[in-house]
Amino acid sequence: MNAAIVVVGEALQDLAERLGLPWSATPPREGLALIATQQGLALAGNPDVYGKPLVVDFVSGKVDHRRRFGGGRGQLLAKACGLSKGVTPHIVDATAGLGRDAFVLASLGAEVLMLERSPAIFALLEDALQRAMDHDEVQIIAAQLRLVRADATSELARVVSEADFEPQVVHLDPMFPHRSKSALVKKEMRLFRELAGDDDDASQLLEAALAVATHRVVVKRPRLAPSIAGPKPAHIIEGKTSRYDLYVHRALK
Repeated sequence: MNAAIVVVGEALQDLAERLGLPWSATPPREGLALIATQQGLALAGNPDVYGKPLVVDFVSGKVDHRRRFGGGRGQLLAKACGLSKGVTPHIVDATAGLGRDAFVLASLGAEVLMLERSPAIFALLEDALQRAMDHDEVQIIAAQLRLVRADATSELARVVSEADFEPQVVHLDPMFPHRSKSALVKKEMRLFRELAGDDDDASQLLEAALAVATHRVVVKRPRLAPSIAGPKPAHIIEGKTSRYDLYVHRALK
């Protein structure tokens, strides 16, 4: 599923060992590499293919803009996850990715347990959280987030149990298997997809989420994509380009 990753630089030897990834003193000629930059830990590849190195940032950029101007609890993500006046559920983001949805939910007051199975993406998230904890404006939000490296398809129940975390809501955003090259225009997403691959086990992931969520499972999908194979969603919240399929056990209070 995941592309080969090399960790580069003397300062990152310990990280390579902890993640179980190969280490090199110099960047490889081909492939992807985790490198240290002034902006933070970054994932880099051929710039003609992947663009600039990818850094997860919870302090500025897209996440900061969405935190400030995204619409608060009125936005689709918040509605889908059941955040309303007087209701702030505990949420598991079982496919953390670049952490943007989890950070928005945390900025709205939710405690969020993030799971990420790609070691390189996990490392980017971990670095971003550490930097956010050192930033006065967002450290309170970062403190609402917990990150675990795990494959939610097979380890979700164990992680939730060991974290002593009641998963009222489980949020899933599995990678949709695009078939056309036009779907990969954004170089950042090419880099991310190279790591994550297509989530061909999405139906097993949904099954695992339904087994642990006490109130609802929320699945983000492209607006015109089919639902994940399995039970039909009880409700659908639709936006311009994406939608949320809701599998509801009982109402959040």
